[in-house]
Amino acid sequence: MDLTFDRQHIWHPYTSLTKPLPTYPVIAAKGVRLELENGQELIDGMSSWWTAIHGYNHPVLNEAAKHQLDKMAHVMFGGITHEPAIALCKRLAQITPAGLEKVFLCDSGSISVEVAMKVAIQYQHALSKGHKNKFLTFQKGYHGDTTGAMSVCDPISGMHHLFKDFMPQHLFIEEPPNGFDTPISTEEMNALTDFFDKNAKNAAAFIFEPIVQGAGGMRIYSPTYLPVIRNLCDQYGVLMIADEIATGFGRTGELFAVNHASIVPDIMCVGKAITGGYMTLAAMICTKKVAETLCNGEAGVLMHGPTFMGNPLACAVAVASIDLLLKTPWQANVLQIEQTLNRELNPIKAHPLVKDVRILGGIGVLELQNPVDVAKIQKYFVEKGVWIRPFRNLIYIMPPYIIEETDLVRLCEVMKNGLTFIGSLKKEKMIK
Repeated sequence: MDLTFDRQHIWHPYTSLTKPLPTYPVIAAKGVRLELENGQELIDGMSSWWTAIHGYNHPVLNEAAKHQLDKMAHVMFGGITHEPAIALCKRLAQITPAGLEKVFLCDSGSISVEVAMKVAIQYQHALSKGHKNKFLTFQKGYHGDTTGAMSVCDPISGMHHLFKDFMPQHLFIEEPPNGFDTPISTEEMNALTDFFDKNAKNAAAFIFEPIVQGAGGMRIYSPTYLPVIRNLCDQYGVLMIADEIATGFGRTGELFAVNHASIVPDIMCVGKAITGGYMTLAAMICTKKVAETLCNGEAGVLMHGPTFMGNPLACAVAVASIDLLLKTPWQANVLQIEQTLNRELNPIKAHPLVKDVRILGGIGVLELQNPVDVAKIQKYFVEKGVWIRPFRNLIYIMPPYIIEETDLVRLCEVMKNGLTFIGSLKKEKMIK
């Protein structure tokens, strides 16, 4: 494999071309293991960024892809429909919270957020409220890399602060405190009420990541915030957009994170795990009221139409992935992962390098006191036979649901031993 060309010419996510991070050549993947070119196997702790919930090279998903490929890989969605898209949208309408029933298929998670935001704007226009064109959201959020999605990411510490003068300016409130079991306080409830009272007159929607704020900091907060937001959105005529791209399809222990609070958003975005990590696909799902109001407005149609919208190959694999998930004891599997993570990781909360340990469902997070040297800690993890990809001061895992106890314990052990390695780097730096 020509790693020299890779290093000199290929941009990897959030990586410099002048000072690139090392890349590790993967030639195959099966179950929860990645095989490197040198024959080494790594236990995968990342599910390829939340997606590979069934593990890799799954026979059911392989067969779905091959079967569809024999029919057609792609056909335009304008003026044409097909069984994989119909079957997928039926399933999404069935498994998402009751009331979400109108489905727009998208290329990626970021695009589903763009579509959701455009729906909110067109909805308000249809009600002759075109002045309601701002978005309300939490600080520390992350919603994607495209322009609209960037504009509702954290404005200060987010990945996209460099573009703040280029993007439209929206309205942010302080993020909820960490703690799934830390209910919203009276002061926080009042702050949310004041925030809506001050800003909702110009707001199209409140967009948020339910329960887990992902790339903005791997933060986990209480479900008790969600009914408060739901009520305020209803009171002030603001749509509620739940970004379930990372949390959807069981990762938090519920099929969708909003289910922890038994609320129904007006719009939901799903992606990542929808195809089990096989292909890029996402969806924006909204209520009948939102869809009909928009379609009775000036434009009469939703102003969006991706070239690869409703790709049959991706839809067929998504149907197989959802069916596979629902046929397996996924909830018990995720609970077992959560219990093991609690047992293995919670005892190191007192470690001097650790600021916090956060666990929910199939997510385990070590927040450190200081940023890590990604290249060095990545090399250490690979040498120890695991694939964990840290960022900033976070070492976190979200393994495939099929992971066995021994492999999960091994991931946790390497995470814990990694603290000793980080400590040695710090000591070495001080000596030099």
